[in-house]
Amino acid sequence: MLASEEPSSAPVVTLSTGGVRGTEIGDVRRFLGIPYAEPPVGDRRFAAPVAAAPWDGVRETLGFGPTSPQSPYRGALGELLHAVILDGEDTLTVNVWAPAAPAADAPVVLWLHGGSLEHGTAAQPAYDGTPFARDGVVFVSANYRLGAEGFSVLDGAPLNLGLRDVALALEWVHREIAAFGGDPARITIMGESAGGALVAALLARPTSRALVAGAIIQSGPLEASDPARARRASDAIAKRLGIAATREAFAAVPPADLVRARAEVAAGSSPLKGAPGFVLAVDAESLPRSPHLALTEADVPILIGTNTDEYRLWLGSDELAAIGRAKSWLARRALRIRERAARAVRDAMPYASAGEVLGQLITDRVLRAPATRLGRARTAPTYLYEFAWPSPVRDLRAAHAIEIAFAFGRLDDEDAVRLIGDDAPESLARDMHAAWVSFIATGDPGWPAFDDARLTRIWDVTPETVPQRRAAVIDALE
Repeated sequence: MLASEEPSSAPVVTLSTGGVRGTEIGDVRRFLGIPYAEPPVGDRRFAAPVAAAPWDGVRETLGFGPTSPQSPYRGALGELLHAVILDGEDTLTVNVWAPAAPAADAPVVLWLHGGSLEHGTAAQPAYDGTPFARDGVVFVSANYRLGAEGFSVLDGAPLNLGLRDVALALEWVHREIAAFGGDPARITIMGESAGGALVAALLARPTSRALVAGAIIQSGPLEASDPARARRASDAIAKRLGIAATREAFAAVPPADLVRARAEVAAGSSPLKGAPGFVLAVDAESLPRSPHLALTEADVPILIGTNTDEYRLWLGSDELAAIGRAKSWLARRALRIRERAARAVRDAMPYASAGEVLGQLITDRVLRAPATRLGRARTAPTYLYEFAWPSPVRDLRAAHAIEIAFAFGRLDDEDAVRLIGDDAPESLARDMHAAWVSFIATGDPGWPAFDDARLTRIWDVTPETVPQRRAAVIDALE
């Protein structure tokens, strides 16, 4: 609920599984914590999700569902990113914000939160769907299994359980959204960071892609790993606990103990060193091709982009200052980044430190270059953006996740203020949110699709559409 607003009525909607009673706040109806799958507990742990069973009567949907087992962010990152953690077993739920009087067959968006596949929840206040519903969009957000419960690679267990969860949530949206005034033929899927990776993975699944009219990928990695590489995080947890990396052994461990073991394994990790993270795995059943390949053939419009200084969320000023030329060179060798790419960054950023050059190279290799390659390879419309507005908070500049508040049009949210301060440009949020709504409604955000001219929307105090900036860096990474 947005500040200073009170419910005015209790609307009831009938779904295929039963009735749900929500709240009406001004011109927006809200339904929270609707189960789309059975709780993933007991025999359903480390198993494919099962659609929610019907219930009798009308279910109260007034509060968010429980969050997937997870640990909060720690250290300096934890001061910027506060985690909402709600206890309970019924974690596979969706939330709906809809216009109280929707136009016939309103456009729909399904939002998938980020968090490295092991943090986060749709219950974060920053993900309130009210601004989208006020603009005529039926907004849905979904929880999914995280960390060891959702992305372990274990003998005897299906792969990519968290991805299977969001695929089932998408099926729920397609089946039920008409009851809220939405058009099942006009579903856009949207996510940031790990949520963006899941959006890309849904498009890589033929059965899921058939339900999608468009996609928005904000700072999302596009490449899935082979199972042998993807299981390294699970193997590290198994070693820490002294158990086998099997479904039977992991299912015998309480979820909280798996979370604790993962936190112990990952303690002190950074983007440059430390424990391997959870990743999506290529799998014949759940993810037959890596998204960076499959998306070239996805015949739907895609809005995709990155932030100028993604790395600054993970590498603070002290860490960047500690990276000298030798350390930067060793890291580039480990990451197999060509020296000519480093020279291109230094040419584009002549006053950057060695740490900043390395951070920019990581940003470009992991996020900007794959998005650019996708834009070049696709025949369906692909719209690229770069979010460039510099936050004054802790010298974050245009760091990872900074753009979320602008896309949602919610600069006053407490989560947002921690990242962007209390004086961010309202006009930029208004323009960017309008572009997202336009894409969801029409498949066109308002600037030309990416082609040989490499036109990119730059989101700053004065937005502009120009040829891709630092294109020479991207070319050097090819």
